[in-house]
Amino acid sequence: MSKGLPIPAAQRGKIAPQLAHVVFRTPQPEKLVQWYCDVLEAQVSMGNAMVYFLTYDEEHHRIAIARLPGLTEHQPMAIGFDHVAFTYASPDELFATYERLKSIGIEPYWTINHGPTISFYYNDPDGNHVELQFDIQENAAAANEWFEQSDFEVNPIGVKVDAEDLISRYRAGEDTAKLFARPVILPDLVMAQFPAPLEG
Repeated sequence: MSKGLPIPAAQRGKIAPQLAHVVFRTPQPEKLVQWYCDVLEAQVSMGNAMVYFLTYDEEHHRIAIARLPGLTEHQPMAIGFDHVAFTYASPDELFATYERLKSIGIEPYWTINHGPTISFYYNDPDGNHVELQFDIQENAAAANEWFEQSDFEVNPIGVKVDAEDLISRYRAGEDTAKLFARPVILPDLVMAQFPAPLEG
């Protein structure tokens, strides 16, 4: 593993893009559209019988949902794409989103302190994994320092958290440096931090 803070592509004289959008194939686009609008507070910017474009900011679309013929069943542990993640600006935003979604029956299958982030994972109606997170570390330099000084090499997964307990303690005013610090666990407990079953 390389040490030191990664240098942005522009500072290395390289040309790099920004992530624009994610596309999902589905036989049930209307159901996915509703789910992503609910979860991301998105709106449909364009839609027809074949494709829907959703956005939650100034971009014309961040999510595309396409109805295609001949699709096969989702295979959770197949090689390839695992999940898409969305970052919130603060714990308050993630926790409010968690409670809003819970009130309409959408709950995470995995809640975990990764170290750099606290992350809540959800399954969309087709079984695609969606991570909602906030950054624990103040900036990229602090995150890099955390990687170098933590037990990441032994535990690259994280430590499971109880969302309700975490939110309650946060709102009670507990010191966030302690509350959000990732505990060190025994190496033989690391794999148990994955959701059961593994595919969520």
